[in-house]
Amino acid sequence: QVQVVESGGRSVQAGGSLRLSCAASGDMYARNCMAWFRQAPGTEREGVATIDSGSGSALYADSVKGRFTISRDNALGKNTVYLQMDSLKPEDAAMYYCAIVLSRCPGGLWAAGFQYWGQGTQVTVSA
Repeated sequence: QVQVVESGGRSVQAGGSLRLSCAASGDMYARNCMAWFRQAPGTEREGVATIDSGSGSALYADSVKGRFTISRDNALGKNTVYLQMDSLKPEDAAMYYCAIVLSRCPGGLWAAGFQYWGQGTQVTVSA
């Protein structure tokens, strides 16, 4: 089993920045994919970004390209992924979830491709 814990969500003004963190523990494989998804009330869960442990390559949703940056820290068995969010817009407000799959990243931002999920951290953006 893998445990996933997100942190860093809070209220911020439009145009501001925020960094989310996600720590994974438990039966992690060296090869894995970590991702961020988000879901606003009344909407479907949306993929935001993924990052692969092997290649380090990242994939972003068009809606966040150029504003959000995903990164990870694999040092000393640490499995932590970050989401740096800049130039935040009111439409970025949502519950943000961290997700993990114990394999290479799937080819897209599909929630069904991920095995383990955190409880979420709330991001609020005021105009």
